[in-house]
Amino acid sequence: MQQTFKLRKFTPKDLERVTYINRVCLPENYVDYFFMDLYERFPETFIVAEENGEIVGYIMCRIETGLSNFGFGGFIKKGHIVSIAVMPEHRRKGIGHALVTKAMEGMHLYNAKQCFLEVRVTNTPAISLYKKLGFKITRTIHGYYSDGEDAYLMSREL
Repeated sequence: MQQTFKLRKFTPKDLERVTYINRVCLPENYVDYFFMDLYERFPETFIVAEENGEIVGYIMCRIETGLSNFGFGGFIKKGHIVSIAVMPEHRRKGIGHALVTKAMEGMHLYNAKQCFLEVRVTNTPAISLYKKLGFKITRTIHGYYSDGEDAYLMSREL
């Protein structure tokens, strides 16, 4: 399949489009300041996907220090995928896979040893994508989302 999109780092001029995609695709919405804070602190892991010059998806992450999600190794740096979204009409083209892969490359630059994310237990397409990318469900977080739905914590080594 011919790849028709390209990835690049987020820039502040992308903010309006990224917040639009966030509102269209996800029930968890963030204020502009939150997007800009992650961009300023972790620019290597805030990536957008463009098709025909239009942003159709994004991923934003942060680097955290905490205990290993696999229960060994003490405190480490971990990449946290905070938000990822692809416009519905652009799904199933490999954009999500490419965004996660590129963000994980960026996490290496911050010396992260693991990557993790939360995903709704009912989001089967996303769970399937993350499993293809080597993530494993490490635990269930009950009532994680504002509507009360549980989340899977999915993690992988980098």
